[in-house]
Amino acid sequence: MTSIRGRLLAILLLATGLIWLAAVVWTQHSTRREVIHVLDRRLQESAQMVASLVGEGGLAADAAASAMVQRHADADGFALRHQLSCQIWGLDGELISESQGAPNGTLGGSREGFSETRVDGELWRVYTLVDPEHGFRVMVGDAQAMRDHLVRGVTVGLMVPMLLVLPLLAGLIWWTVGRGLRPVDRLGAALSARDASDLSPIGTDGAPRELHPMISALNGLLRRVGQARDRERSFTAFAAHELKTPLAGLKTQAEVARMAPDDSTRDNALDQMAEGVRRTDRMVKQLLEMTAVEHGVSAEPADRQDGALLLERVAADLTQLASARGVSIRTEAAPGLWSTASATLLQAALRNLIENAVQASHPGGAVEVALSQEDGQARFRVADRGPGIAEADRPHVLERFYRSAGAAGGGSGLGLSIVASAVERMGGTLRLAPREGGGEVAELILPAE
Repeated sequence: MTSIRGRLLAILLLATGLIWLAAVVWTQHSTRREVIHVLDRRLQESAQMVASLVGEGGLAADAAASAMVQRHADADGFALRHQLSCQIWGLDGELISESQGAPNGTLGGSREGFSETRVDGELWRVYTLVDPEHGFRVMVGDAQAMRDHLVRGVTVGLMVPMLLVLPLLAGLIWWTVGRGLRPVDRLGAALSARDASDLSPIGTDGAPRELHPMISALNGLLRRVGQARDRERSFTAFAAHELKTPLAGLKTQAEVARMAPDDSTRDNALDQMAEGVRRTDRMVKQLLEMTAVEHGVSAEPADRQDGALLLERVAADLTQLASARGVSIRTEAAPGLWSTASATLLQAALRNLIENAVQASHPGGAVEVALSQEDGQARFRVADRGPGIAEADRPHVLERFYRSAGAAGGGSGLGLSIVASAVERMGGTLRLAPREGGGEVAELILPAE
């Protein structure tokens, strides 16, 4: 499980470690460079001092070499008496004098300046000063091993405090990350303590600016959940009310049939009961269809299905209802124009549109159903010659359980709501418009799939 706290700690510790490592490398390089510069300056000054003592002070070469080593050993405090060596050579190549502990062999070359020489298998750093006026050459050097030891000592002295600080720095990072994430913990605790029915917005007072987008998203989710809950409550209330009426009618007609004085009255009551059962059955089916459309369909076919064949199938299923009302259904759809993977949604939309058109049509009328294609979009057109939709009712016809005053067929007011929900899930558009000459035209415009 991914942890923000763990990721922040890992990132900060890694970044700190990289910075610390870079600081170590830079410190070591800088320290080495500075120490070498100081030691080189010491060699140069030592050579100049010996040349001055021998050439101008008249001091003997042996005494000058010894004085130079003693003076620097006392001054620098690093016990370098035996690590700094001096040789005085004549310009003719004869060794005039050397300090105690100087290596056997020539420390440097004949050219003036710095050089590196290997003497007796050991590498030396040497500065040579030539005094042509007095006829000698001064060579002062120290072993490279001594220099490396000195650089390591200085570097370790600088690194040890930094190493001791690392655990303290890691603890500080841990504490800082914990305090930085405390508002998130408080938000989680507040949400956990909420009652399931409390869908009020979360306040942003005192919340860090970085949490505002999350809180806004949560408030949007709570708002949508509240709206969905209100819709479900109204849906349940309307459904209960709509089912109560036909059930009460069925109970009444059953009492009439049981107490009927003659066969004619009993047969009429039984006919009314059958009609009530039909209406109740239709409403239950539409309620189940509405639930399936709004909450997703889990049993969609794996393969795409042809839109024309789906239209023909729905029209065939409604042929019996149309015949009972004396209405014909005419279809015009060429196979292969358009196909869909959302067959269940499309059939639900078409069934309710065609059924509404059949219910609204007068006996002897015809419902015309067609499928066409324009710019890759499918257009399902359902047209009837019924009374159409009154202008006052158009803003409300897609609402659940809404029925206009002149609605025919005793509908439940769910048909167009089902169509609108199905088309929305398919990414299409539903258009309702008056038909020229009377009636209504409904169009389902679905995108290319």
